[in-house]
Amino acid sequence: MKIKRIAHLGIAVKDLEAPKKFYSETLGLKLKGEEVVAAQKVKVSFIQVGESNLELLLPTQDDSAVAKFLESKGEGFHHLALEVEDIKAAVAELKAAGVRLIDETPREGAHGALVAFIHPKATFGLLVELCQYPH
Repeated sequence: MKIKRIAHLGIAVKDLEAPKKFYSETLGLKLKGEEVVAAQKVKVSFIQVGESNLELLLPTQDDSAVAKFLESKGEGFHHLALEVEDIKAAVAELKAAGVRLIDETPREGAHGALVAFIHPKATFGLLVELCQYPH
């Protein structure tokens, strides 16, 4: 599997406006857009940090994974996203190695990316997202 870069760090939030203002106005980072990812029941806002991004995650429904995360852990770091060259091959390689996955088939994510999550029990407690962006 070829990992190209850290694509983003996901941060679960209860509101988008205050964190967007902090990261853009206080830290001077560039807002890169916002979208609803209906399949994951979240609204996301991207903030550029060099070649990577922060991804603010706001649940749009109470039964979403991010809403459950906020309820149990509160706001904060949610996941690490790694951009891979070929997500289908990466998932197949991890499956063959016996790595526990949340997604055994890539699904649609923000910005038209294909995403697949590795279970935190396989990564020493860290939720890891693999993503492949369209070119």
